[in-house]
Amino acid sequence: MHVTTDSDPRADDAYVVIDGLRAFNEAIIGPANERLLAAFLRDDAGAVVGGLLGHTKWRWGYVSKLWVPAELRGRGYGSALLVAAETEAWSRGCLGMYLDTFEYQALPFYERHGYELFGTLEGFPPGYRQYYVRKLRPGAPVAR
Repeated sequence: MHVTTDSDPRADDAYVVIDGLRAFNEAIIGPANERLLAAFLRDDAGAVVGGLLGHTKWRWGYVSKLWVPAELRGRGYGSALLVAAETEAWSRGCLGMYLDTFEYQALPFYERHGYELFGTLEGFPPGYRQYYVRKLRPGAPVAR
């Protein structure tokens, strides 16, 4: 046995780790039921001009990316994308949503939408902070 590093691993090598960890976790806490979560902002021709990407698993939604072009910001499109993703997550039975954002990005935006801070990573990236926020589905029981 020996350890190697790889900055561009083959998909089948990565899936040995992904599938192994998933099987270990699911044996203890049940199926992840992981599904992609996406909402797109499209122009009149149907082309994507912005959107939200994430996933749902273990009854939680995660927003990995939310982007609206600068010229379209402040018009409610980001809010509409976030609400669409939350609505889809709630329809899938999710108990809450979570995400991370850099301090210079959109913490006040998420707070206006009911997200609360639950963690801060100081110095990521150097000189900044990364915030971790969550929002519980209204009426959802969150217990250990």
